[in-house]
Amino acid sequence: MNLDHVLVDRDVDFVTITMNRPQRRNALSLAHLRDLINAFSAAGDSDASGIILAGAGPVFSAGHDFADVAEADVDGVRTLLDTCLRLMELIESVPQPVIARVHGLATAAGCQLVATCDLAVAADSAGFAAPGGKGGWFCHTPMVAIARNIGRKRAAELAYTGDTISAAQALEWGLVNRVVPAADLDAAVIDLLGRATRGSRASKALGKRTLHQQLSLPEAEAYQLATRVMAESSQSAAAREGMSAFLSKRQPKWSD
Repeated sequence: MNLDHVLVDRDVDFVTITMNRPQRRNALSLAHLRDLINAFSAAGDSDASGIILAGAGPVFSAGHDFADVAEADVDGVRTLLDTCLRLMELIESVPQPVIARVHGLATAAGCQLVATCDLAVAADSAGFAAPGGKGGWFCHTPMVAIARNIGRKRAAELAYTGDTISAAQALEWGLVNRVVPAADLDAAVIDLLGRATRGSRASKALGKRTLHQQLSLPEAEAYQLATRVMAESSQSAAAREGMSAFLSKRQPKWSD
């Protein structure tokens, strides 16, 4: 792929997609968003078992690029936001678990990226913010994903104050899964993603898709969906192999 703002690296089972606009603090311009969409689409179609989202330079991502927004009309801004939404939906729809490797500040749509990824590991030096609340352009779209991670009251505090919270506070609030010293960040990312990608890839992909679907439903409907999918998937080759291996006290052999 010919990507101007993104680096893509494949290491055995995992694809690492690195936002590579350090001079702009990895701000999400329209071109950058389109590069990320292309990179995630290709990774999703590959045989990789997991995807890592990282950022080059001192900042993970500063969110939307105001250089794109400042001179745009409402249709131009809507195009930018719709493209960002396509990226967020793609991260949720690719079959692989996606983990955010957060080494520095993640603000606004950058924080939205962290909230949208399936998993997130942060360095203890990282910070998280939705700074629009203390400015003139409220973080409306980032808060959709962020609020679904941290809950209403914490989302209101983060959004209204615009304050930056520490990695430790982000862990307490449920925005990230792990916080580690910066020197241990890569190892922690690989460890968690390695454990999250064990087992059948097809079963994991179905599990990810159903998890996202049921989270948006009322409890009764969520149980109906989960019951149907679980019953149907019990007949799959992966489920049969997993149960056979358990009953036979042997290691399973996955065909995918």
